[in-house]
Amino acid sequence: MKVITICGSMRFEKQMIETASSLELNKGYCVLQCVYFDKNKKLTNDEMLRIKEAHKKKIDMSDAIFVMNVGGYIGESTRNEIDYAKKHGKDVLYLES
Repeated sequence: MKVITICGSMRFEKQMIETASSLELNKGYCVLQCVYFDKNKKLTNDEMLRIKEAHKKKIDMSDAIFVMNVGGYIGESTRNEIDYAKKHGKDVLYLES
């Protein structure tokens, strides 16, 4: 079973959840996702650092990442995650080509 981490902007939260479900139900992948939290909550710098480090660990445990590039959008954080994944020999899959 292939392990995949979803990467992308939190503005695509709904699409990420739908894609994760599809990848697990239709492809049989084990999908690791980001943390979904209340958009009205302002995260501290420490919280953001912990979330970023946890996401890197998820990439480390994965065979590949799945980039949610809705409308072709890839933000700076997601670009960093793509670079990190490539440097660690992970496959990079995209929602849109």
